[in-house]
Amino acid sequence: MKYRIYELGIMVIVISFLGFVVENIWLLITKGYINNRNMNLPFLLGYGLLVLMMYICIGTPENLVFTKKIRKKLSKAARYLIYFLCAMLIVSLAEIILGKIVERLCGIEYWNYSNIPLHITKYTSVPTSSAFAMLITFFMGVCFDPMMTLILKIDAGWIRIISIILLFLLLVDFLASFGIMIKKRDFYLKWKVFFR
Repeated sequence: MKYRIYELGIMVIVISFLGFVVENIWLLITKGYINNRNMNLPFLLGYGLLVLMMYICIGTPENLVFTKKIRKKLSKAARYLIYFLCAMLIVSLAEIILGKIVERLCGIEYWNYSNIPLHITKYTSVPTSSAFAMLITFFMGVCFDPMMTLILKIDAGWIRIISIILLFLLLVDFLASFGIMIKKRDFYLKWKVFFR
């Protein structure tokens, strides 16, 4: 890997925050409100971990891990299409697994895409997986390396301290929030702001 674990940890934190923002933008557009997304802190760790897993397993569109021998023969469009299809598959599987785990542990339906055309299960659909895959492919192709270059400019000692502290806080928040959901057998709604 091109980057060290603490630098990738900072990226996980950034993506976790962006996931929180994206979900609230979607809520705002579709339902007219934003909320805490079942967490205390404004981070959704699953998004950060998903992007980290994507980087470790398949790299970036420009640097696909499993195409090293044929990478130079593939056009840029082909590399991006392969990445998009891999991202779509991974997102679909992750949504199904997470949805089923939450339903089993918390007794709640975390989300339901049954009313969306081309849903595969209630937890995933072609349109939602495609949208997430497009966002991930764009981010990994256009933003990931430049953001990592900025992160690398931060002192390595500070990167380690910031990464450890924030990832610890995100993990504690994730476990505590899901603990509340498991105990209540319901969503963890701490705050909600209506805009219409």
